[in-house]
Amino acid sequence: MRRLLPYPVLAGALLVLWLVLQQSLGLGQLLLGGGVAIGVAFAASAILPGRVRFRRPLSLLQLIAVAGIDIVRSNIAVLLILLNPRAEPRAGFIKMELQLTNQFGLAVLACLLTATPGSAWLEYDGERSTVLIHVLDLADKDEWIATVKQRYERLLLEIFE
Repeated sequence: MRRLLPYPVLAGALLVLWLVLQQSLGLGQLLLGGGVAIGVAFAASAILPGRVRFRRPLSLLQLIAVAGIDIVRSNIAVLLILLNPRAEPRAGFIKMELQLTNQFGLAVLACLLTATPGSAWLEYDGERSTVLIHVLDLADKDEWIATVKQRYERLLLEIFE
């Protein structure tokens, strides 16, 4: 089955997304969406180094919930900074070491940090296993590092390594 369709979950998810975006379950949309989904799955097999393996799916659900809450809270915090004319955010850079080495886990962490308003993943050094992050309002560097390690990296280690 893997030779016929290298990433069946990806293809299925893309087909569902296609149908939702087209708002149609017509035969033409099923065939066209299926063709696109299969094509992307084959293209992904040439790019991705290996299969993604989740060790603890419940930790993945916990990560989704934690990240969702953090993104909403961060949106509110950034909005308050922008609306307050006297606010003086203390922007800064953080260089932190990571235990996480899995490529997929690092990609998820990069997406989470960049999707959270007020922070951005800038650079990863694979030799030293360090990441450079920009934070819009950096009050306490150590607290921020502890938050990333406890809320995200710990869960990603459980999921991917």
